[in-house]
Amino acid sequence: EINITLYRVAKESRICKALIVAAKNGKKVTVFSELKARFDEELNMKWAKRMKEAGVSVIYSFEALKVHSKICLVKLEEGNKIIKYAYFGTGNFNEDTAKIYCDHALLTSNLNLTKELDKVFSFLKGEVKKPTFKHLLVAPFNMRQKFKQLIENEIQNAKKGLKAKVTIKMNSLEDKDMINKLYEASNAGVKITIIVRGICCLVPGVEGMSKNIKVISIIDRYLEHGRVYLFHNNGNEKLFLASADWMKRNLSHRVEVGFPIDNQKLKAEVKKLIYLQLKDNVKARVLNKTQSNPYKKSSSIIEVRAQYDFYNYLQNK
Repeated sequence: EINITLYRVAKESRICKALIVAAKNGKKVTVFSELKARFDEELNMKWAKRMKEAGVSVIYSFEALKVHSKICLVKLEEGNKIIKYAYFGTGNFNEDTAKIYCDHALLTSNLNLTKELDKVFSFLKGEVKKPTFKHLLVAPFNMRQKFKQLIENEIQNAKKGLKAKVTIKMNSLEDKDMINKLYEASNAGVKITIIVRGICCLVPGVEGMSKNIKVISIIDRYLEHGRVYLFHNNGNEKLFLASADWMKRNLSHRVEVGFPIDNQKLKAEVKKLIYLQLKDNVKARVLNKTQSNPYKKSSSIIEVRAQYDFYNYLQNK
């Protein structure tokens, strides 16, 4: 059995073709197709029609919510057991954009995560009205609340004199509620570092408001599309990846899924990328309170171009 959400797909989508083959081979396939994906409405309708004709169970858009999550749940019968495999991503199931977008994904059989992902699909199928989650961050249910709790935890640690740090990366930062929480954290002494590619409504480096917040933006050969949320948590770091930016539309009006990275090896790899980007002295711009946003200055004679360096790292793994 295969359950998947599709937001933007390629024109000649191999994903959709594979789902059609699976359905024709007798597999139970359920696809949530988001028909309100801006600029891709017609293409999504075309593929939804083709999949439905092939026997795929296709669920269409909700009236009030846009489904922006990038998730897949596969159930396999192995022996006498049903084994579940969950896929969580920050980017679309789209082989065209995958050539130029930078994203992250997790494939796991972790029971806590597969069980909760099953609940997400139950909601999408209309079987559950208000699902609850302990491990996943799911908008519009618990994502905003959980992120605010994680920031609040850093605030309390800072007030106790403990090291408190938030490092986050996203496409856009616009949500007023989350920005105000970051300002509150900054005033409490939490060190906050943000990597944001596009919209940033937060003003960093302002005394009495955002003194402890630094923001950089990297525009380079590939489009930065990953969302990474790292909280120091008094040394026991919590790391989440997600399909959502901190925008009101994402946190309140879309179905988004954030997922924890608990495996130490995987956590180290994501952190390696983030810290490499923070060292970028070729393409990184520093967002400042005057909005001049100059290229980052460095005293180092060694050029760090994060996208190229991380590409080479992955190529040589």
